Amino acid sequence: MQAYVYKSLRKYDTYVFLPERDDFARLPEPVRAQLGPLQFVLDVALTPGRRLARASADEVRANIDAHGFHLQMPPLPAADPMSDDWGTDA
Repeated sequence: MQAYVYKSLRKYDTYVFLPERDDFARLPEPVRAQLGPLQFVLDVALTPGRRLARASADEVRANIDAHGFHLQMPPLPAADPMSDDWGTDA
């Protein structure tokens, strides 16, 4: 399967994978509204075993088959151990 990747110009490090180039009608209106303008980045073959940055090609293909698109969000920030209450304050 071929996928076309677009980055959101409003949401940092957020990407949309579509099975057809510029087929933004696949995206639900609330998703389109939050992402804002999209800029084409690349096209990629989603072959079995293909390594991607944050998901397997199988996961991306499954989401495209089920929903018509795959949304890649930035990773959640790691918990800062210094922000926890250690119970040492007087």
